[in-house]
Amino acid sequence: MSFRIISPLSPPAAWLGGKLLLSERIIALMEAIPHRTYVEPFLGMGGIFFRRSKIPNLEVINDINQDIITLFRVLQHHPAEFVRSLRYCVNSRVLFQQLKSLSPDALTDIQRAARFYYLQRNCFSGRMKNASYGADKTRSRFNIRKLRIHLEKLHERLAGVVIEGLPYQSLFEHYDTPDTLFYCDPPYYDCETDYGPGVFGKNDFSILAEAMRHAKGTCLLSINDVPEIREIFSGLFMREVETTYTVGPQPKRVCELLISNQELPEPQPMLL
Repeated sequence: MSFRIISPLSPPAAWLGGKLLLSERIIALMEAIPHRTYVEPFLGMGGIFFRRSKIPNLEVINDINQDIITLFRVLQHHPAEFVRSLRYCVNSRVLFQQLKSLSPDALTDIQRAARFYYLQRNCFSGRMKNASYGADKTRSRFNIRKLRIHLEKLHERLAGVVIEGLPYQSLFEHYDTPDTLFYCDPPYYDCETDYGPGVFGKNDFSILAEAMRHAKGTCLLSINDVPEIREIFSGLFMREVETTYTVGPQPKRVCELLISNQELPEPQPMLL
């Protein structure tokens, strides 16, 4: 199975649980798994998706969050109008609070995407729930003159990508084939409400585990390492990986789990 080689990109904004420190190891595993279709049911800001450099024929990105899907659809189809809508925005705590107070449902798609993009660029640690302004002492987080180039690259990267806004279960129903690779990055166990009420609950872990067990394609899940997760996903292949959590007063070294319905390839040694 052949892959197209592209230049990796950083995602459009920060996101809680964005996988920055694990992205190289996760992507290396993906590149060792043959597949013709790539599906992400829990996209977030695309911390893994945009950092890939080898991509298959079909890519499907998905999230149940309407702000996320609107942002990526606008970037895909209306990049010039999106940039124009942001041309007078400055890095400002006052503007942040004003945009935060607006109801996204009262806005056009382009306005909604611009609002969400601005808030995510400027909020503390990419936290969507109870977002607060994240002042940076060393640089401006929002300068549209500099961001315009990155936004154009994101537009080009999204060409031909299928953008869905479905419940995660539907992705397995629509796109599961022996040549599909599903990468799942759901909320962490005991952190389900960090992304808003009703988005993902405790029972969803069991539903996701069953979907992985019965999938025709290969599934790769990244999740926090807790006893409950080991029990729910028992019988699947698990690998421990160390990483660092940077949200909070002090960095914290932890173990996470990569879980798959197929035996994971061994990591390749780093070339010095």
